[in-house]
Amino acid sequence: MPYDARQEKEFANLIRELDAAELAFVVHNGDLWYDGKEWTEQVGGFPPCGDETFKHRLGLVQSSKHPFIFVAGDNEWADCHRAKPRAYGPFERLAKLRQMFFHGDHSLGQRTIRLTRQSEDSRYANFRENVRWTQGDVMFVTLHVIGSNNNLGRTPEMDAEYSERNAANLAWMRQSFDLATRSGSRAIMIVAQADPRFENTWPAYVQQRYMLEGLGLKSPETRRATGFDEFLAALERETVAFGKPVVYVHGDTHIFRVDKPLFGSTSRRIIENFTRVETIGYPDTHWVRAIVDPKEPNVFSFRLEIVEANRVKH
Repeated sequence: MPYDARQEKEFANLIRELDAAELAFVVHNGDLWYDGKEWTEQVGGFPPCGDETFKHRLGLVQSSKHPFIFVAGDNEWADCHRAKPRAYGPFERLAKLRQMFFHGDHSLGQRTIRLTRQSEDSRYANFRENVRWTQGDVMFVTLHVIGSNNNLGRTPEMDAEYSERNAANLAWMRQSFDLATRSGSRAIMIVAQADPRFENTWPAYVQQRYMLEGLGLKSPETRRATGFDEFLAALERETVAFGKPVVYVHGDTHIFRVDKPLFGSTSRRIIENFTRVETIGYPDTHWVRAIVDPKEPNVFSFRLEIVEANRVKH
């Protein structure tokens, strides 16, 4: 968000409410504009992927009174080849996004915090969007994992981009968990745009209960490899080894939920120290508050904050 003309107005209400709240920082987990193929003049607002839209959205996030960390999604670049009224080259848009939103060693916003960027390592010089920071005894990490199957399976060039970015993401996550362990962090929060489809890795008995009986689906077919498989396998390994609370926050599918969808590949049971939070998204314009208390066993708790000016009249 914001996607269309209506939500651009509602996003201004959201920013005002965030500014009035007592917050350590704000994180936007991707998709600052509409999916390019869905945009029409009727929905209005800034058309996807254009330079003016980049400038407008940067102005919005820079207006935040709190430190503002932005996480890239697929709408910002990977899907720009199908944008309307004008299509753009995804790689050119990715370069533009990195140039405008991810530079220097501080966050966006009127008040900033210092960030550590993966690009400080010359081996990953392109990946300045992957950052981490600490607040008290808790580590926060962003990863450039996006929807649209993480940009895998489209063209050979996009597959090569996925491979390089996926390797960088896995390295950044591994290094962050190692650092959190050495420094005695009480918990880790990872933020990315993509819903990595945890259900694809669920044990058969869970899929039977949820997908077949709960949703009335037919027996699932043999699953194809996805652009999230390596990420989910690494996330499982790191979460189990860390042994303390781990939260993965994402958007993408726009349904607010807090659950435990990560299962052990050997035990076939939930991994208790892992929690997924999906933030609310289009067409709704509200926000999720994370409450962090290192003295509590789970460290994190979450609350959906309704922006009254954006409340729907049912």
